[in-house]
Amino acid sequence: MLPRRDLLEGSRHPQALEGLFSLAESALRTWEPKVSGFLDAALREEAEARLGALSELSLASDGGHPGAERRCLLLGRAGQELTPPALMGLEISGNFLFDPASATDMVEGLAQAGASAAEWGDLWLRGDRGGQAIVTVALAGRLDGGEGLVRTVPVRFEARPIEALQLPVRRLPRQLTTVEASLRLDALASAGFGLSRNRMATLIRQGAVRIDWSVVSSPSQLLAVGSRIQLEGRGELEVLAIDPTKRERFRIRMERH
Repeated sequence: MLPRRDLLEGSRHPQALEGLFSLAESALRTWEPKVSGFLDAALREEAEARLGALSELSLASDGGHPGAERRCLLLGRAGQELTPPALMGLEISGNFLFDPASATDMVEGLAQAGASAAEWGDLWLRGDRGGQAIVTVALAGRLDGGEGLVRTVPVRFEARPIEALQLPVRRLPRQLTTVEASLRLDALASAGFGLSRNRMATLIRQGAVRIDWSVVSSPSQLLAVGSRIQLEGRGELEVLAIDPTKRERFRIRMERH
C-alpha cells in the first residue's frame, strides 16, 4: 500500500490523486502496468511529482504527440516497460465562418456528444473549418461518422489516425529578456507572447490565460520567479529571473515553450 497520507499532504487535487494512487497500487500488486484516462496538466504534474518519489514505481505519460498538454499517465513496477496507450485522432468538421468557436466550445460539443474528460486529450482549432483532437480509441469508435453541435454549428465527427492530423507546431524553448515598469501579468505576458498589452488584457479577462494551470481573470495580478503562464494556443511562458534596475524598473528573464 502507498503512504497515501504523506503523499496527499498539501495536495491541490486530493480526490483525483486518490484515484491515481489506487491505479498505482493495482499496478504494483498485480505486476501489470496500468494507464489512466487523459489528465489535465496540473493534475498530471502533481501526480508525477508525488508518485515519482517512490522507488518501486515506474512512471511515464503519453498524449499522442510530443508537445501534448493533456496526457495519460502510465504506471508500473520499477524496470517494467510501459507501453503507450492506443489513441486516435478525431476530426470535428463544421462551418464556423459566421459563428467562430473557441477550443472550450469544442470541448463542450464533445461533452454533449457523450465524451467524458478522461476520453479526450489535446484539442486545437482549424480556422473556420472546425477542430481536431486526440482521443481514446473507444471514443473515436463511438463518434466516428456521427453528428453533433458546437455552439449553433452542426458538426460531423470522423476518426483519423493521429499521423493524418495537422498537429500543433512544437515550439523549441527560447529565452528572452524584457524591462518592465511592473510585474503585472498583462505586461509580462504581452512581452513574452508578442501581443499588444490591450490584446493580452482582453484575453486574460476572457479566461484564455492561466498561471500554473489555474485560470486567472485579472490583468493586474503580480508574477514572481517561477510563475508559469499558459496562453491558449500559444504555449507556455516561465519567469526565470527578476532583477530591479537603477531606474525603479524590472529586468525580467523568461523562457517561452
